[in-house]
Amino acid sequence: MKTIKILLFGLLILSSLSITGQDKTFEVDVIGEGDPILLFPGFTCTGDVWNATVYELSKNYECHVFTFAGFGDVPAIEKPWLPKIKDGVVKYIAEKQLDNAVLIGHSLGGALALWMAADGNSFKELIIVDALPSTGALMMPNFKSEYMVYDSPYNKQLLAMNDTDFEAMAQQMANSMTKEKLNQEKIKNWMIQAGRKTYVYGYTDLLKLDLREDLAKINSPVTILAATEPYGLDMAKSTYELQYKALAEYTIEFANGSSHFIMYDQPQWFIENLKNALND
Repeated sequence: MKTIKILLFGLLILSSLSITGQDKTFEVDVIGEGDPILLFPGFTCTGDVWNATVYELSKNYECHVFTFAGFGDVPAIEKPWLPKIKDGVVKYIAEKQLDNAVLIGHSLGGALALWMAADGNSFKELIIVDALPSTGALMMPNFKSEYMVYDSPYNKQLLAMNDTDFEAMAQQMANSMTKEKLNQEKIKNWMIQAGRKTYVYGYTDLLKLDLREDLAKINSPVTILAATEPYGLDMAKSTYELQYKALAEYTIEFANGSSHFIMYDQPQWFIENLKNALND
């Protein structure tokens, strides 16, 4: 069913096609015409995180902008959340015959794109925005995937947390992810809007995912756009080199001084490097 979604970008109004994904694992808006680009948002974010990006890219490309189950207004699904998301997107690509698509993914969305490519799916290009093949290994010493379980004390604590405390936690996290207060508020609200079980168990799925060795199976060109904050350029370079060492070849550009949401902190740099990657 075709619906019209109005996106105001300055004076431009775009029409989009809203589609519900396989088993309602996502909703996707299709905007523009041309070669297909699939845009995956980060954890808890809706597809609106890509608004400025889509404004530019939809002039020359057909943009498929995803919002995953449990985020925004998309109903939640039962766990395991992330494997179901991946399977749904792979089916969507097959049904729409988008095999030669470009995948652009931020954070969780970047990890999802890497996972799909490592599973043997071939894409025209992957553009990974501040995402790692193993978030868990970044956060925990002596990380092992099997340590990540749903029934953990930390998860129980998050599920039991009252709304006031959860909002305070979300605000603190959002403040570290981007610099402008308006964007911090937007990210915080996405966290609050997310289904609590999706937030808890979906993040467990992300932490459990470890693609570091599987990167060797990827045969699509990969461009990485990476933030340097909060630890600086040298630490960022070290982290990416370590995590991506199994990937035979990739291009990486660092947004020096940017926090996690590069598209918010350095929008002009982000669009320029995105276009460079697509043109190359």
